Amino acid sequence: MDGAVVLSTDGTRITRANVHLVPDPSLPAVETGTRHRAAERTARHTGVPAVAVSASMTTVTVYAAGQARVLADPVVLLARADQTVATMERHGARTARARARLDRAEIGGYAAVRDVITMAQRLLRLERLGTELAELTVEMGEYGRQTTLQLEELLSDTPDELWGLVADYLMVDQTGMDPADADSPALPTAEQVETGLERLTVLSDADLLLPGPVARCLGLPAEPEDLDDQVSARGYRMLAHIPRLRPVQIAALVERFGSVSALLAAEQADFADVEGVGSLWARHVRQRLTGLVTG
Repeated sequence: MDGAVVLSTDGTRITRANVHLVPDPSLPAVETGTRHRAAERTARHTGVPAVAVSASMTTVTVYAAGQARVLADPVVLLARADQTVATMERHGARTARARARLDRAEIGGYAAVRDVITMAQRLLRLERLGTELAELTVEMGEYGRQTTLQLEELLSDTPDELWGLVADYLMVDQTGMDPADADSPALPTAEQVETGLERLTVLSDADLLLPGPVARCLGLPAEPEDLDDQVSARGYRMLAHIPRLRPVQIAALVERFGSVSALLAAEQADFADVEGVGSLWARHVRQRLTGLVTG
């Protein structure tokens, strides 16, 4: 049998076998072999993935969305996945050290543009490695279950950490603000934070290695001589480290105090006065912040 096998939409049943496929011959095709060309055009014609298996070449090719992908041997994919996991583990350790440095700088009041950029670069590289590994696990199929669990562990808090970093340091246009509020920097909206994240995400790998493009995505000073300028965190990222503290409480605390230095200087009673926090959570927040300073 050298005809096509047609599966049901959910892939659980064979609905036809030994089928002669006749796709539109005017559709473009780069393949030269009869079966592979038929599979390529069928995928374009129907909008449904087509798979061509070659016993002589020992290859399996998937055609979908106008693209062709030759599936690699699972042993090869497992080796690549193991290498990527090892790279992510090493990079994750460096990211943890960068995070600890930024934490200390924020608490000490000497955080600089350079610290923020380094942290953003580490997090973004880790996310990109995670994307590569996720694509591998899809291709690995059932062989990728263990790798998927490793990926979830390696990226457990990376998206939230990156969101908090952007929310902390994204510069917001204060044009038109009441002069009386000049001493209270404007807080970014969720949409502005998402826009900042998108700008960072679309940076090329080459630009991600440079401090200037990363700084400009956040609206921070981008010249080499500006990298040691001090910056102040709003407190989103630090408050997110407090277990079980809800996003709405974090937003209320940042809106009230506006900076890490103000949060560290506040008393328990000050936290209790914030709507949605209350005395019980105020004690929890005060204890955790004190632990960050002394720990």
